[in-house]
Amino acid sequence: MKNGKINKKAPSLWKSIDWLTIFIYMVLLALGWMSVCGACYDFDQTAGILDFSTRSGMQIVWIGTSLLLAFLILMTDDRIFESLSYIIYIGFLALLFVTPFMAHDIKGSLSWIKVGSFSIQPAEFAKFGVALCLAKVMSTYGFDVRNWRDFIICIALIVVPMGLIVMQKETGSALVYSALFLMLYREGMPGCLLFTAISAVVYFVVGVRYAESPLWGMEQMSLGHALVMLLIQVFTVGLVKVYGGEKKNNWSRILLFSLLIDVAAVLFARYVYPCNAVWAMVFVCGAIAVYLLYLSLRDRALPYLLIALFTLGSMGFFYSADFVLNKVMEPHQKTRIRVLLGLEDDPRGAGYNVIQAKIAIGSGGLEGKGFLNGTQTKLKYVPEQDTDFIFCTVGEEEGFIGCAVVLLLFLSLILRLLHLAERQPYTFGRVYGYCVLSIFLFHVFINVGMVLGLTPVIGIPLPFFSYGGSSLWGFTILLFVFLRIDAGRNRLQR
Repeated sequence: MKNGKINKKAPSLWKSIDWLTIFIYMVLLALGWMSVCGACYDFDQTAGILDFSTRSGMQIVWIGTSLLLAFLILMTDDRIFESLSYIIYIGFLALLFVTPFMAHDIKGSLSWIKVGSFSIQPAEFAKFGVALCLAKVMSTYGFDVRNWRDFIICIALIVVPMGLIVMQKETGSALVYSALFLMLYREGMPGCLLFTAISAVVYFVVGVRYAESPLWGMEQMSLGHALVMLLIQVFTVGLVKVYGGEKKNNWSRILLFSLLIDVAAVLFARYVYPCNAVWAMVFVCGAIAVYLLYLSLRDRALPYLLIALFTLGSMGFFYSADFVLNKVMEPHQKTRIRVLLGLEDDPRGAGYNVIQAKIAIGSGGLEGKGFLNGTQTKLKYVPEQDTDFIFCTVGEEEGFIGCAVVLLLFLSLILRLLHLAERQPYTFGRVYGYCVLSIFLFHVFINVGMVLGLTPVIGIPLPFFSYGGSSLWGFTILLFVFLRIDAGRNRLQR
């Protein structure tokens, strides 16, 4: 007690740091290095795995510099990150803009800048800048993501770097930023917007997967197009039922109208006159949208207007996506999607990586072949096996048990980040935490999914496992800036 006042002190930095997250990080680094060793090791290799002339040796350098970087971040005042958020964001935008003009073409990508004997990928570090800027903007007084003006600001902050990265011919890296919509949902973005995004994915997958299958034996009718129109009608009816207000019977009228016209059109095309009944289903969707617009004007109900826009937007998205797939996409991109959806086989082209990765994982069995004993990876059957497809090395050498352990570690990390984000006393820390969580979740889900053939091959690294300094430094910065912000949560405010 001093001058009659209690002298309170905030916990020290080292007591405030979340050591459990750091422990998980260290374990992932160790397992990642072992996987790089397994992916790069050659049976007739003369240099040791610790030799700096090998990729496994260089990965030790990247790990060591990452640990140094993590320490420096923890020693930095966390308030600096918030105060410099806008400057960091603008700086990364400028760097992303000039990258295509400075980069060397590496397998068609213009995203790598040569610095001495090394190359760095600015897109990996820009995630940190975007997350910081979003956290800063959304923590300003009066900001509400449910306000359309504020929501558009957030979208712009995400979309601008995505566009600059697409200019570098790095579509996969650009798609990572779409994960930030999970953070927006947590901060109040209407669930219907997230539902709309999920619906778009469903339309695309169902429409493309069954586009060439006839409906009920009628060659002139595409099963995929018919299913998408039916899904649009079902989703619209569901939205009307949930958001229809007091007049709940509107949804039943729309459902009855849709079923009668759809069934009548299909039966007519089947038994009376052969024609494309899908156009009748398109007409039904349009009629539903017009009816909802009428209800919105009559009852002055905004939800009906928004649902009508959802219906029209769904139709427009599906047919524009179909056009882009068949008329705009490059042949190799189209082939990748068709191979993923099982529409064609390309074992020597687009499907080669996934097929070899599956063989490598399957050959590991339950317990794996052991450290440095893999054959598929040692004989270089799997392309990019130490970067994008490194998870197949885990499966071959450590087996199902090793894969399960790695996935459980990532799950533990994500759940821990969720806990840390929720305990933040200020919006800035919570938003940044959810940005980090979303990015890690997207990387793990897509990377493991593409190795198993469940998601498209878009070329993104597995955090802390894939070889390279840019990705390892980028993930380390993302994580430890959040840990530093979390460590300062107990600072006393004057």
